[in-house]
Amino acid sequence: MSTTPLDSPGLSGGTLLDERTSSTDDGDHEKFAHYVEKDKIVESAVMGSPVKALCGKVWVPNRDPSKFPVCPDCERIIKEMRGGSN
Repeated sequence: MSTTPLDSPGLSGGTLLDERTSSTDDGDHEKFAHYVEKDKIVESAVMGSPVKALCGKVWVPNRDPSKFPVCPDCERIIKEMRGGSN
């Protein structure tokens, strides 16, 4: 059984899964949930500022990330940060 990032939000890389919607660039922002630094999520919630995912996508989060598949690029990057393909 595979675990999702929402099963373990306390990642050592200081990231949290969140989904993008109101994008400041073109792309798959409405199709995937993405990894973002936790402090940036808090800042975005308070200030309404855009966040940047590990994969480079930029948006203002406002949807439930559990309703979307994880971005393959973010997933690959977080696995590399954790030290392999766990």
